[in-house]
Amino acid sequence: MRNLIYSLLIILSLGTFSCQQNNAETTKAKSAFANIPELLDRNPGLQNGKEWEQVQNVYVKNRNKIAANADDGEGRLNLALLFINEARVTGEHGHYYPSALQVLNELLENPIENKDLKFRALSAKASVQLSQHDFTNALISGEEAVALNPYNAQIYGVLVDANVELGNYEEAVAIADKMVSIRPDLRSYARVSYLREIYGKVEGAIEAMDMAVAAGYPGFEQTCWARLTLGKLHEQYGDKKLAEYQFQMALQERENYPFALAEIAALRMKDGNYEEAEELLNQACKLIPEVHFYIHLADIYKATNRPEKFQETIKEIKLMLEDDVVHGHNMNLEYAHLYKDQIGDLNEALVYAKKEYEKRPQNIDVNRLLAQIYHDMGNETAAATHFAVAARTNSQNPELTDLKQQLATL
Repeated sequence: MRNLIYSLLIILSLGTFSCQQNNAETTKAKSAFANIPELLDRNPGLQNGKEWEQVQNVYVKNRNKIAANADDGEGRLNLALLFINEARVTGEHGHYYPSALQVLNELLENPIENKDLKFRALSAKASVQLSQHDFTNALISGEEAVALNPYNAQIYGVLVDANVELGNYEEAVAIADKMVSIRPDLRSYARVSYLREIYGKVEGAIEAMDMAVAAGYPGFEQTCWARLTLGKLHEQYGDKKLAEYQFQMALQERENYPFALAEIAALRMKDGNYEEAEELLNQACKLIPEVHFYIHLADIYKATNRPEKFQETIKEIKLMLEDDVVHGHNMNLEYAHLYKDQIGDLNEALVYAKKEYEKRPQNIDVNRLLAQIYHDMGNETAAATHFAVAARTNSQNPELTDLKQQLATL
């Protein structure tokens, strides 16, 4: 009898423990569900047929997986990747990049036995850090990822980008060679193109970006991005006709693609057709809140002598930049250009440019900007110092060429 009572007590205790455990797991799952960042509704012009429906399905599927099991690593990773893509498509960087980092950090803060899962999570985290201009930490995350899997081409793309932004160009070239040898595709060809341009090999850069476009699937966001980059290469080095062709093709392949609208608008501005440019930019701004679209609008208002609209737009741009900074995005270079090019405050432009220089003193774009600011301020010694760094890769960037001529006339 005593043994029976003990057995019953043990069974009851186990049952109580099981209920407590189940309740704890349920509470944990509910907490995980509540903490999942939301999926923002897309602008109707960006829904692209069934694409938006597929995005919503992926979100709900993985959100439910996490709700059922708070430790579901694949579900968290899939959500992070979804957020990263939505940031690119919708321009809602302030929401989606912090959301992606939140989900990834929650995944990475616990021990991960699955080596491939940890690799992919670190790769995604490095990608977000790049997007937020946190290049030093992106390089750290990328190197940690490649140590887990040195055979994945995509992670080498992250390392190329981080090294380029930090001014480590020789390292970037070596890594890009390795990347393209592993997988010659849109991503690897694009990196080759960018590095060729940095080293002044413009024809080779155009050829590689042509290959990137050809390797992509028509209509996909990354393929259209490659088309725009190819078009901008043509525009920058003097062929506006081919530039417009690529921009129009991107618009055909991806309806209402706001970045294509903005690039066509930029061409119209150069031709002095401000009315059409403004119309195109307003279309783009209605689709996504991209700060560079508003900067172009400010330029139009300045060129067409509308000071009230100009000041109103500058205020809006500052609010957008402030929002990005609040959400973890480094916007020093954007602030520097805004104060230099639109507002005309060289002292304030210099403050932000120097902040960025402290983070990446070997980057040629940062040094080119500093050289131009110092030249405009009349400090030719400082301008020449930064110009020497900016010119060290033999870049044929037209702005650098113009600056060289300006310095040579002194």
